[in-house]
Amino acid sequence: MKPQNGSSALAETTPDQEQKGQETAYRVLARKYRPSTFKELLGQDAMVQTLTNAFAANRIAQAYMLTGVRGVGKTTTARLIARALNYVEEGKDSQPTTDFSALGVHCQAIMESRHVDVIEMDAASKTGIDDVREIIESVRYKPVSAPYKVYIIDEVHMLSKQAFNALLKTLEEPPEHVKFVFATTEIRKVPVTVLSRCQRFDLRRFDTSLLVEHFGNIAKLENVAVEDEALQLIARAAEGSARDGLSLLDQAIAYGGDEVKTVDVQNMLGLVDRGRVVDLFEAVMKGDIAKTLEEVREQYNYGADPHTMLNDFAGFVHWVTRIKVLPASANDTSFSEVERTRGKAFAEKLTMPVLTRAWQMALKGLAEVGTSPDAIMATEMVFIRLAYATDLPGPSDLVEKLKDRPAGTTINAGNNTQGQRTVAGNASGGGNVVSITTPQTNPEMAPAVDRNLAVKAQSNVESASDRPKPPQQTFATFKDVVDLVGKMRDIKLKTLLETKVRPIRVSQGKIEIALEPDASQGLAGELSRKMEAWTGERWMVLIAREGGSDPLQKQREDARDTIFKQARQHPIVQSVFEAFPGAEIIDVSDLTPEIGPVADDET
Repeated sequence: MKPQNGSSALAETTPDQEQKGQETAYRVLARKYRPSTFKELLGQDAMVQTLTNAFAANRIAQAYMLTGVRGVGKTTTARLIARALNYVEEGKDSQPTTDFSALGVHCQAIMESRHVDVIEMDAASKTGIDDVREIIESVRYKPVSAPYKVYIIDEVHMLSKQAFNALLKTLEEPPEHVKFVFATTEIRKVPVTVLSRCQRFDLRRFDTSLLVEHFGNIAKLENVAVEDEALQLIARAAEGSARDGLSLLDQAIAYGGDEVKTVDVQNMLGLVDRGRVVDLFEAVMKGDIAKTLEEVREQYNYGADPHTMLNDFAGFVHWVTRIKVLPASANDTSFSEVERTRGKAFAEKLTMPVLTRAWQMALKGLAEVGTSPDAIMATEMVFIRLAYATDLPGPSDLVEKLKDRPAGTTINAGNNTQGQRTVAGNASGGGNVVSITTPQTNPEMAPAVDRNLAVKAQSNVESASDRPKPPQQTFATFKDVVDLVGKMRDIKLKTLLETKVRPIRVSQGKIEIALEPDASQGLAGELSRKMEAWTGERWMVLIAREGGSDPLQKQREDARDTIFKQARQHPIVQSVFEAFPGAEIIDVSDLTPEIGPVADDET
């Protein structure tokens, strides 16, 4: 919302006051510099271009939906649309336009919300169907003086379901002299049936650099000197809202007078010098816990809020990470020179795992500080963990250190080896992968690692097991029978066959089994009936009193125990146990590729 130039008096005084020579009451900056033309709207070029072309071609919709966060100009835009629809120059015919080169007959009253044909309604206070009925009854009457009767409904999402439904018919086919303009911050709460009847415009959140420039121009018009860094702090605190930023600028001018300095804004907002945030970040990344605690306590004594302190730290972590991923970000003028210069240096030195781990821990710390009875105490503990974790190696670093290391030697896992670790090593020549976890004092010292820690064998050959197989027609083993049961999605029967049946032999049309003592005797009959239904052949299931192999589930467990035993005997795994006493194997995966016949064109 750009400051007004020649037309600024439009929003500051009324004709009656000018005639009487009365001094106008003070108006806050957010109202004083509210845009009065489409050219003065900030950052909404796409919407302005669309409306300009539509009005020029006389393709005017019956309803408009304006959505966006607070302070981006929804209500102001709604009034500008009403003014554009009812623009009439003195002595000329009415012609809807977005070009307000001269003050129209109805412009003053519309911008001051006192025109009889532009009805503004707050849906937050008038949510019921009775309020909508009043609109429905009044739309049939033509406007009193303006070309169009315009209904501006703010926070339209607050209307009740019955109210929305009552409005649908009128909204779809209103009289030619009626237009609707809706504004909302919660577009998802507006029914789709309403949205489909409106032209929707999403008003963008303002960039920090754009707000800095805008606030600087307004400060000049107010004859107030504001330091550049102070404007940056205000723009950041505004979070993309021009109204919020102008309210803060108003407060800063009241606080600092004709000269607003950075320290004034910091004191007003409870912030600390951005250079101190960078100093704290440097101490944490160096792992200097004493310097970190000293810096935290000094900022707290200076007046910094603990939650804000940690939030600023997380913001700088994001800034450094962004520079590392996108180096051009270092030229963003919305950040101070200190942040740009030192942030670029940190991005060159720090690795991505260190930055992402710091980000995750800072976010978790913000939640802790918010719920802690002593905020500064919780903040100090968060920064201690952050500083402690900076020099801890990741899982890949540990694996590299374990490779080719003779059994019986120790491993340096960083300055703090008692923290949690999750490592992986090649447990056998056959390609088994072992996942090992150690006792821990702090679960967030290392990032979470998926149980499948190894990359599959580097082979581009498609294994035979990966190819889709045709339906199986022959059954040579009991596992073939169980597999068919699984394909037919009979989970209950499959579980019983795996746990309660001791297989003996299987041939086409005949299955010989023995049952566990607690198995149901009707299991054989059920298997026979379902096999006949699935295969179209008759199956005979014979039950022996004794004998048979272990159930399939027991066989798998025994095989798993054997693999774990072999993994524990591997030299790398033994070295892990020696380096991390109390470690346990949590999983072993066989990654040996099964090479089957491949086509000539497969590689």
